[in-house]
Amino acid sequence: MKIHNVELLISAVRPAQYPEGDLPEFALAGRSNVGKSSFINKMIGRKSMARISSKPGKTQTLNFYKLEEDLLFVDVPGYGYAKVSKSERAAWGKMIETYFTSREVLKAVLLIVDLRHPPTTDDCMMYDFLKHYNIPCIVIATKADKIPKGKWDKHKKIVKEELQMDKNDPLVIFSSETGLGFDAAWAEIESRM
Repeated sequence: MKIHNVELLISAVRPAQYPEGDLPEFALAGRSNVGKSSFINKMIGRKSMARISSKPGKTQTLNFYKLEEDLLFVDVPGYGYAKVSKSERAAWGKMIETYFTSREVLKAVLLIVDLRHPPTTDDCMMYDFLKHYNIPCIVIATKADKIPKGKWDKHKKIVKEELQMDKNDPLVIFSSETGLGFDAAWAEIESRM
């Protein structure tokens, strides 16, 4: 999919602020610093629409990006970042849970993991949460350019085993640097619209 028009509609913290309408939404979840913003920017063909920060924990709201007149990407706060107070983390968790479990136009969650490392406990908890609520999940394993191509299958196997992935859930190997996985990720998204 070629994206020409992107608009940040709103940064929301509660349902009353969610945008109205029935466009399909795709949420992006992952631990802080896993590359969610880089993934979004690569997918929409922009350099800095989603703000990339060297400081993890920057996204603190649900950021709704409208792509063309077709769909919305929803960037949710990263999890697993220690330098945020427990009460703040709990508030983010409640905000994300409310969105995931109550939003009827949510078509799937793109769970962003780092291909170089086994999924974290937080990644596994997020995947289990999505499965528990029957929320469709597309696993995107980023930073593939950082490991040799010959090791991708081994790392994919580790991701699948650690998350205990359902056979039906796709795993897309992705690189924001090279564009690897761009078409495959869009194909997975479009198949759920």
